[in-house]
This record gives sequence, structure tokens and C-alpha cells, in this order.
Amino acid sequence: MTTVTAYIEKDLETGLYVAIVPGIPGAHTQAETLDELQDNLKEVLDLCLEEMEPEIKQHLPQFVGIQQVEVSS
Repeated sequence: MTTVTAYIEKDLETGLYVAIVPGIPGAHTQAETLDELQDNLKEVLDLCLEEMEPEIKQHLPQFVGIQQVEVSS
């Protein structure tokens, strides 16, 4: 079993939740609810990881944290 960290945000225009897993190409999805998003994300991750080479799976990115940065514009 592999554990990954997804970045989730809510799109203000559509109202949909959007999930992205950095470091795994194609690992992104969207849904109307967080429960649906989790189901969709599990499905897309299974597909993405199935296509990845075993040596790449061993070096998936490690989640470190999130930072907010204030900019002047």
C-alpha cells in the first residue's frame, strides 16, 4: 500500500473541489463533494501508479508542508 499527499482546493468559479498530487503525472481530479473527490482520487492514483515503473514508485515525493507567502501585488 502506498500513501501519498494530495493538495486540495475549491474552485470559486465552479464550486468544485480539485485535488492534485504533486510529483505524480496525471494525478489530478475534481468533484462536487469531498467524499466523491476522495473516491475519484483513489481511482486516478491506482491508474497512475499502475502505469509507473517500480523504481519510480520507490522515489515518490515526500510531503513536507505548505507555506503561505505574502507578495506585494
